[in-house]
Amino acid sequence: MAEDQDWTFPPDLRADPKEVGFDLDSVLASVVGLRSEIPEDAFTASILGTERAGNGVVIREDGLVLTIGYLITEAETIWLTAVGGTVVAGHPLAYDQATGFGIVQALGRMGLKALPLGTAASCRRGDQVIVAGAGGRPHALKTRVVAKREFAGYWEYVLDEAIFTAPAHPHWGGAALVDREGKLAGIGSLLVQEKIEDKEIQGNMIVPIDPLRPILDDLLRYGRVNRPARPWLGMYTTEFNTRLVVAGLAKNGPAARAKVEVGDMVLAVAGEPVMGLADLYRKIWRLGPAGVAVPLTLMRGGERVDASPRSADRNDSLKKPKLH
Repeated sequence: MAEDQDWTFPPDLRADPKEVGFDLDSVLASVVGLRSEIPEDAFTASILGTERAGNGVVIREDGLVLTIGYLITEAETIWLTAVGGTVVAGHPLAYDQATGFGIVQALGRMGLKALPLGTAASCRRGDQVIVAGAGGRPHALKTRVVAKREFAGYWEYVLDEAIFTAPAHPHWGGAALVDREGKLAGIGSLLVQEKIEDKEIQGNMIVPIDPLRPILDDLLRYGRVNRPARPWLGMYTTEFNTRLVVAGLAKNGPAARAKVEVGDMVLAVAGEPVMGLADLYRKIWRLGPAGVAVPLTLMRGGERVDASPRSADRNDSLKKPKLH
């Protein structure tokens, strides 16, 4: 997941200071580059790599940086780079599994202003917005909101309403979604295929900023939200036509230990039929906190199979940050 910064957007695609009502360069200076190194024996190393690169956004003037959590999960070393070239070490403070947000504390002075938090409500379908990576105007893309809808990811993740923008920023991880007022409306998460007027185009899935406010104090105080963890199965499920199919399993995860197999179709949770990926996860989460048994009805080779994995707290599988 290493990122090459030796590129620029063509001038006609870049955010234009003449088209916005705020100090564009000041806003873009709040977006920093982020690089992290992860131990080879980390739980996520085989999936996300041991070297990761993306972006982060300064949200407090003491150097608190908001990013997307997969960039810093199990990170042993983090480096933050400002647009002027200043490089400082960072310490991973928190990763919230439910939202996907990650928090890093800069361990040196960066001299950057905080980007004010906005709201996803300020980004309506069709609005022109900016998706900005580190590096100022050459890495700030004029783009539009093309959709706002539910999103479910195979890693047991659901957003009630994600923001989708197009065209796509090529280095989306941790990028800033800047609204028309120059405020932070979301954090870049994924590259996705979007259908617009019967055409498939590349876009970005953005995590809206709104869920951060009610959990930020907990993340800073405890490193996670102060509530029971959701049940996690380590069962990577995808939607194939109208079916839910197990596409992968976390090694030694709850589902693997319960003899769930790749290729199984998921029919029901606790006897209730599941209708889509988001519905699957919500039915699992409603059973109780991490540790609860999750009765699954599966289809394998044309036969029904029952499994009841004992769920776990996903965080227990991850290496914890070391104090510098």
